[in-house]
This record gives sequence, structure tokens and C-alpha cells, in this order.
Amino acid sequence: MKTYLVGGAVRDELLGLAVTENDWVVVGATPQQMLDQGYRQVGNSFPVFLHPDTGEEYALARTEKKTGAGYGGFAFDFNTEVTLEQDLSRRDLTINAIAKNTTGKLIDPYGGLADLKQRTLRHISEAFDEDPLRILRVARFRAKLDHLGFEIHPKTFTLMQSLSASDELLALSSERIWLELQKGLSTTAPDVFIRTLYQCGALQKILPELNRRFLHSDNLRDTAKQIGDRTVLALRYLAQKHSTQSTGTKAEQLTQRQLASWVICCHALEDNTSPKNLVPRVVSKFNSEKSEVRALCERLGSPNEFKRLAILGSYYLHIIIQARHCNPQLIVDLLDACDAWRKPEQFKLLLLAAECLTSTHSETPQHNLESITLLRQAHKNCLEIKAQRFVDQGITGEAVGEAIRNARKVAVAELKRMFAG
Repeated sequence: MKTYLVGGAVRDELLGLAVTENDWVVVGATPQQMLDQGYRQVGNSFPVFLHPDTGEEYALARTEKKTGAGYGGFAFDFNTEVTLEQDLSRRDLTINAIAKNTTGKLIDPYGGLADLKQRTLRHISEAFDEDPLRILRVARFRAKLDHLGFEIHPKTFTLMQSLSASDELLALSSERIWLELQKGLSTTAPDVFIRTLYQCGALQKILPELNRRFLHSDNLRDTAKQIGDRTVLALRYLAQKHSTQSTGTKAEQLTQRQLASWVICCHALEDNTSPKNLVPRVVSKFNSEKSEVRALCERLGSPNEFKRLAILGSYYLHIIIQARHCNPQLIVDLLDACDAWRKPEQFKLLLLAAECLTSTHSETPQHNLESITLLRQAHKNCLEIKAQRFVDQGITGEAVGEAIRNARKVAVAELKRMFAG
């Protein structure tokens, strides 16, 4: 019975990156032996065990055989004769197939060390195309390691294209797709993740709504015109901004990035009838039950917070981006529609997504940010208007709400005059 550190922990350590979790492979052991040593078994398809002290995952060395479509269509063999090399051979990329024994010696049967030096993402064997999830994983690794100059090997990219052209991706569960999307959008280069999926043809299968609009222009004012370019450039801006200006705990920062990234991906997917290059006159109400973005989120099983924010963004981001041209009443209507009073953090994320989108306009990005700056201050000023102020004046009932609304309009009008001056 021998134990080896494998996969991402070895890869990231060799690259000088932070190691977030350790995965281990155990060779020559039976499930009963693991249980006898105090490990706790988890997993249904094959036995994985949690260490009794560290809680880290230890998997028995295994081989796999394709038996059906999708991520789950495999039969596993984890008998005690399976070797470390056999276990490593089933992994996706050579750089993820390096192991380290308990003395620190590296075992590299498939050239992962050379590919680390050459900054290459290369598949181990033709069995790569047996698991469609590997397309998303390679796109994610390409994004994760973009700052180090990694590129996908041409033969690997050809396999990704061929696998994307099949129906294998359609066999993946929505949970697996959503999990990989979240991970990809959380990397330091989410733009690279989305563009890689588009270039290899995978986006057409997992996000067809975005794929078919990728090369289209909707003439959204104060942004890059082409939807695909605008989306990836906004994602790049978001990643860079969060790396230097983010606040809160790491978990909170990650959630903020994921939410804003998803809003950006969904921002141009609604077939709204109003032209995006004209200043809106009213904040139209919409039927969210018929929303294309709602249908997309429900198909993927997106959490409610992601779904709600994406729907709001798809309907109102074009107004947010042009707010400096809007009258005070329309701005207050916008704040109402976005539920900015009860959910201020939600509105702040919409403003963040809008800021990222306006950054894609290469000519006057700073000028375009006036709308976002105006709305941030308008929101802050309006939140300071409290009902008690009007109750103390003897106003009661529904008149209090009307008085608050009128005061908000006045506050926004005063703020707009300051901006104009």
C-alpha cells in the first residue's frame, strides 16, 4: 500500500502557485483496509475516502472504461493490481498526471514536467474524447494559467473541436456544466475561458443563447458594439478590477465576481424590442416568466440569486449605462425596478456589471462611467431619505410613500445639476 500526492496540488506547487487542496491516490489497498485505518468512505461510482484527521480525499488507484454517453458513462476498476501509471493515464492533461511520493520524488510517466516548462496544455491519450467535461476543464485551465503563458496544444484543441461537434456535451448534467462555468468565470482570465469555449465550438452546446449572438451587434450605446467582444472585454475588466480593488472576505469576493460575471454573460440575451442605442423614455415592466435569461438559468440550474440578478441585468443594464441622459423620474423608476431599496448589494452588483460593460468602449470609457458614478451617488443619497422625516411632519398612510418618492426625485435632480456643472 503506497500513497501519492497527485494532480493540481503537484502542478500548482511546481508552478509556484498557491495550493488550495490536496488529492491523494492510494495504490495496492482495498476499501476494507482504508476503513480499518479510520478513513470514511464517500462517493458512489468509485470509493473515495476522507482522511480521519485532515479530511483530505484519498482515492484508490483505478482504471476506467467508457460504457455510455456523458461524464457518468464509465465503469471503474479499482482492484489492488492497478498501478499508479495506469491511474495517471486516465487523467485529462499531462500537467495533471504528475505524482509525488512520500519522500518528495516526482513520478512523471507522460511528460508533464516538460509541458510545464513549455507552457503547454496537452492531452495524455486519444481517450481524452471519452469525457466531454474535459473540454470545459481545459478551457478553465487555459484561463487559470493564462498569466503564465500557457497555450492549448494544437492536437488537443482539435480533439476539443471534434468532441464539441458531437452530442456528447448534451449528455452532461446541468449541475456539472454550471459548476465548471462558475469555476471558469472565477479564474483570473474569465474572458479566455469564454473565448476558448466559443473558438472550439463548445459554447454552441452549453450556452447557445450567447453563442448565436456572439458576432452580432445590438448597438448598445457607450459600449463595444459586437456582443462577443463586449462580453469578453467586460469579463477581463472585472477580473482586473477585483484583483486590485475588491473588499470583503475571499468567499464574498468570489461570490461577487461570479455574480457579476454571470450578469455580463447574460446581459445581451433578451430580445427586447426597444433600440439599445436610444436613450430610454420609460422603465418598462417585464414578464420575467417569459424571460429568455430565466429559461437559460433554469436549464442550467443556476441558484436563485444568479437567476434574479441576470434577469434584472438583461432588462435594465442598458438604462443604467445611459443614466446620465435620463430624467430624475426615470432614474427613480429604475431604482424601484431594480429593488435597490430592499436589496442595495444587488443593485451595487448591477452597477459593477455596467461599469465593466462601459469599459469596453475604447474611445471615451471615463466619460461613459459618469452614468455609473451618478447612480452610485443617487442611490446613496436616496437611501438617506427616511420615512420618519415625513411622519414627523404629520404625513400618514400612502402619502408617506409618495412624499419619499418625490423627495428622491428632488435629490436626483439636485445631483444631476451638480454633475452638469
